[in-house]
Amino acid sequence: MPLALLALAVSAFGIGTTEFVMMGLLPNVADDLGTSVPTAGYLVSAYAIGVVLGAPLLTGLGSRVPRKKMLLLLMALFTIGNLASALAPDFGWLLAGRVLAGLPHGAFFGVGAVVAARLVAEGRQARAVATMFLGLTVANIVGVPAATLLGQHLGWRATFLVVAAIGLAAMAALARLVPRIPVEAHQDVRHELRALGNRQVLLGLLTAVFGFAGVFAVYSYLSAMTTKAMGFGESSVTIVLALFGIGMTLGALAAGPLTDRALRPTLYGSLGALAVVLVAFPFTVHVQWAALVMVVLLGGVGFMTTTPLQMLVMNKAKDAPTLASASNHSAFNLANAGGAWLGGVAIAAGWGWTSPAFVGAVLAVLGLAIAATAGFLDRTKPVRRLRTEPVCGGGQAPAIVPAQQARPALEDEGGHRTHPVTATSAESTR
Repeated sequence: MPLALLALAVSAFGIGTTEFVMMGLLPNVADDLGTSVPTAGYLVSAYAIGVVLGAPLLTGLGSRVPRKKMLLLLMALFTIGNLASALAPDFGWLLAGRVLAGLPHGAFFGVGAVVAARLVAEGRQARAVATMFLGLTVANIVGVPAATLLGQHLGWRATFLVVAAIGLAAMAALARLVPRIPVEAHQDVRHELRALGNRQVLLGLLTAVFGFAGVFAVYSYLSAMTTKAMGFGESSVTIVLALFGIGMTLGALAAGPLTDRALRPTLYGSLGALAVVLVAFPFTVHVQWAALVMVVLLGGVGFMTTTPLQMLVMNKAKDAPTLASASNHSAFNLANAGGAWLGGVAIAAGWGWTSPAFVGAVLAVLGLAIAATAGFLDRTKPVRRLRTEPVCGGGQAPAIVPAQQARPALEDEGGHRTHPVTATSAESTR
């Protein structure tokens, strides 16, 4: 694996830290700015809104910008957003800083995934993308707990100053290690949007929205479950969050080679395993050692879905993968917001602190159903008939074509004709 992947992983570490650390800093921010914890919770949503809006917008605006330069510009915007958050004089400015920090998130991972896949040989692309995502998962083991402790002892502003410094370090690594990768000649906003309209891409995005929402239905309330359902003290919350991060990292490590070998089976298996773990979670959570094991498993099977989903939309939008890849992160953040909301509805209804796990299981099954439907449609897509020409007597007969052209052309969802010899490379996604 090339060193350039390390620069991408460092960038992902900074992004993952700032995305999830706010969940642990809400009480500190609320006390300092004179607002309630539920109101401070809007800061989590503000970041997600920034991701959803910024992924298609910044990817479209940067469609003609060389990949390396685009990565540097996005990381610069990320750094400015975190610096603005650290210096925010009131809640409104902090809200704006969180939106600004979230804007480059999806676009960075969209461009970064394309760059990572091009840095390695054929057959190792999923592992390269998974290596970049390791930075995101390691952030939940080290970055988020450390940043939370820093914010609790030195103030929440210190946390965002440190994240801004990580952003600067990431920019230096990107400038030094990532090679220059030119923009494809055919790439523009309209071409990217046409690729995004591919049926398989849209179904992949829907799979991410529903399937991944199952993870966040539980993860959003894991701190409360630790003290109210598992029976641990507040001091154990960071340990439980770190265990979840360890599971995420193990899942990401396993997902890379498995996805390179069999993309769709990896996706089906991870979503199915996620549903099983979520169903079992409420029945084991009251036994402390079993609860800790389930937390690791939840992080592992949950984040095993990210790499196959990322590779799926990139493969199905192979002529213009950047916008599709970036939009996948918008889908993940919609899953974040939707899963947290539905989990909260279950708790508010009086179903108990572990009820979000059952909600998450239903969402995971819906995601699996969408993924299976997409796989079935991909296997049964129509084959265009051989061209025919009139013969004597008004009948039709197959036109005589050279032997190397005698196979019928295939037509993908975007209407592009593909010779079967080249089309077979896409079989690995089925």
